[in-house]
Amino acid sequence: MTDSRPDSRTAVLVRDDLATWQRLNVTAFLLSGVTAAHPELVGEPYADADGTGYLALLGQPVRVFEGDAATLRAARQRAVGRGLSTALFTAEMFTTGDDAANRAAVAAVAADALDVVGLAVHGPKNSVDKVLKGAHAHP
Repeated sequence: MTDSRPDSRTAVLVRDDLATWQRLNVTAFLLSGVTAAHPELVGEPYADADGTGYLALLGQPVRVFEGDAATLRAARQRAVGRGLSTALFTAEMFTTGDDAANRAAVAAVAADALDVVGLAVHGPKNSVDKVLKGAHAHP
C-alpha cells in the first residue's frame, strides 16, 4: 500500500561537487534506505500490456536537492535533531566494497566529523522542508 498522505515527503540531498556517477550512486543507495525503513511507501508491481511484470516503485515523488558540504552538515544535524528517518552516505563509503565496510566507515567517525556527501529524509513535509534549508533543487 502506498503512503500517499500529502503531509509526508521524501527528499534526497547530494553534495554539489560530486561527479555525475557519484550523485546517481548516492541517490540510489539513499533511496534504498528510505524504502527499507518505510515499506508502506512502495506501490504495487507494474505490468505492461503483454503481461510482463516489473518491480514496484515508490508511490510518491522524491525531491532531489544539492548543496555544498556545509549545507549537508547542517541538514544532517537538523534531520537527526528532528528525529526524521535519515539515510546517510559519506565520502569514505566510495572506497569500501560492501555494506559491512560502509557501516564500519561511518561508525569510525564522530557525528559532527562525518564527511557527508548525501542524505535522504522522510517525514512530515514541514520538517523535511526545514531540514533542506539552504539547499536548492538539483538541475
